[in-house]
Amino acid sequence: MKQKNLHQYPLVWRKDDFFIKIYSSIPNVSTGILLTTSKTAFIVDPGDGILRDLTKDVGPETILRVSDIFISHGHHDHVGGVWSLLTYWSVLRRKTPLSIYYPEGCVEIESIYKAFNEVYGKELSYKITLKPISDQKAFTRNSVRIKPFKVNHRELNPDGTSAEIPSLGFKYYYDSKSICYGGDTAYCENLVKMAKGSDLAIIEAGALDEESTDLHMTVAQAKEIGKTAKEFFLVHVPEE
Repeated sequence: MKQKNLHQYPLVWRKDDFFIKIYSSIPNVSTGILLTTSKTAFIVDPGDGILRDLTKDVGPETILRVSDIFISHGHHDHVGGVWSLLTYWSVLRRKTPLSIYYPEGCVEIESIYKAFNEVYGKELSYKITLKPISDQKAFTRNSVRIKPFKVNHRELNPDGTSAEIPSLGFKYYYDSKSICYGGDTAYCENLVKMAKGSDLAIIEAGALDEESTDLHMTVAQAKEIGKTAKEFFLVHVPEE
């Protein structure tokens, strides 16, 4: 087990042609992740700024290779860049289809798609397919096996109570290697199970203190899970 620096983005991990780059994971601001192999490119949780980061880093050719977007949940810091990506692909006259995977009941993604389609649907050069995930069955996309798993993420109500929201983690398997991405979650057994033995675990540590652990994990909790993987990143850590 090896731990990477908590705050220095981007965070990069590569094993042969299995590659992941976390451009940012800043609570209430943005998240943005690119996952690639020699055969495919995925975007995970495209928060605000993801198009800028990808354009500066990899350019149009790789951005056009993206076949799938994976959404862990609908909070703005994880979906704020979806509209700009969809528009960019339209401007470039993308031809290949795009699939967006997200937890069933995530109204944010469905609302973004509906509004985007109303504005650009008649001129759109590529097909967008929404793929709501209602179970935890694994599936394969371009030689990568994806195992979604339910996590425990909540948001605060105006009265100070909290309510669970649709939220998922994803484990990506490729060529005998695996990456576990937990998204945002409080401590949960599904994440414990899926992170164990992974080549890389990406674990959020967004709780400021013990009182916030029904929404996020503390650094100590996140490290406990991360240490069960071969390597781990702690992300979504609040700025001190």
